Amino acid sequence: MKTIILAALTALLPFSSPAVAQDDETATWSIAIHGGAGTLDPDAMTPERRAAYEAALQRALDAGKAVLASGGSAMDAVKAAVVLLEDIPLFNAGRGSVYTWDETIEMDASIMDGRDRSAGAVTGVTTIKNPILLADKVRTDSPHVFLMGQGAEQFASEQGLETAPPDYFATEGRRESLNRLKAEQMSAIEVDYKFGTVGAVAMDQNGDIAAATSTGGMTGKRWGRIGDSPVIGAGTYADNRSCAVSATGWGEYFIRVGVAHEICTRIRLERHGADDASVRPVSADRAQAIADAVMAEVKELGGDGGVILVTPDGQALYSFNTTGMYRGRATSGGVNEVAIFAEGDVQ
Repeated sequence: MKTIILAALTALLPFSSPAVAQDDETATWSIAIHGGAGTLDPDAMTPERRAAYEAALQRALDAGKAVLASGGSAMDAVKAAVVLLEDIPLFNAGRGSVYTWDETIEMDASIMDGRDRSAGAVTGVTTIKNPILLADKVRTDSPHVFLMGQGAEQFASEQGLETAPPDYFATEGRRESLNRLKAEQMSAIEVDYKFGTVGAVAMDQNGDIAAATSTGGMTGKRWGRIGDSPVIGAGTYADNRSCAVSATGWGEYFIRVGVAHEICTRIRLERHGADDASVRPVSADRAQAIADAVMAEVKELGGDGGVILVTPDGQALYSFNTTGMYRGRATSGGVNEVAIFAEGDVQ
């Protein structure tokens, strides 16, 4: 695993760059990304490992920023960011996905367009190099929202999406986590108490918003377990009237609360009221309070994790109830930051 991390660090560091504020004040855009949340200990992370994660987050942020700054759509921005995170083995999505109990890889993803609330999702795919692109094809090229397993793989083949053999997804660290879980008869939470789901939310210069989420699930998952990441309304939601949300955490609790939809609904009711007749601005502080309140509900039920969100006013926010969340955000106003731990960690 050390070799993988150092290789990722070497490959990623040249792509890091600071944000530059746009001269055109009307060209407003924003983006936020995450690479998972959980119990993260600063003392247990080497400087090299931390640098690798920060470089990876910055590179994904830069990919989304480039789309938005050039006038591209929020949908294209979130796909650009998530595809990059899926390709980096540091995160539990795509190439870095965790193993199931049966030592296979089963990946999930979902995506949603706030313009028309079109959505696509897949679960249990095993050979798709970038599951988020398959989720988007479900959204745009099928009459459905949610496909699973072999059917999703068949659809991917018909759409000409890139696949990869099992050894592409295999990583030493993920194998060690599974072996430790089995040998010590621990739960997935005990063996690897962090959630490596990746996601992105964005608002483009037209004021349109989008959300995307991708994951390998939970280490040692059994019986075809599905978490919140591919569930529209739990792990992903986007609506131009309210916000875009991507979640990461203990999926069972996020499903029960309907986290992504719940946050968006509360913001929409504040912005529009029950009849959608008028629009009232919602401050960043108020949007933050809403996200925090929903995450508090997750905590009360016993669940951990976090969310990223953007609002139609261009606010890019985080909320998490864990000690850390791999995350980043950037705006046309010049904000650019990546962070891992809860306090004093903004770069």
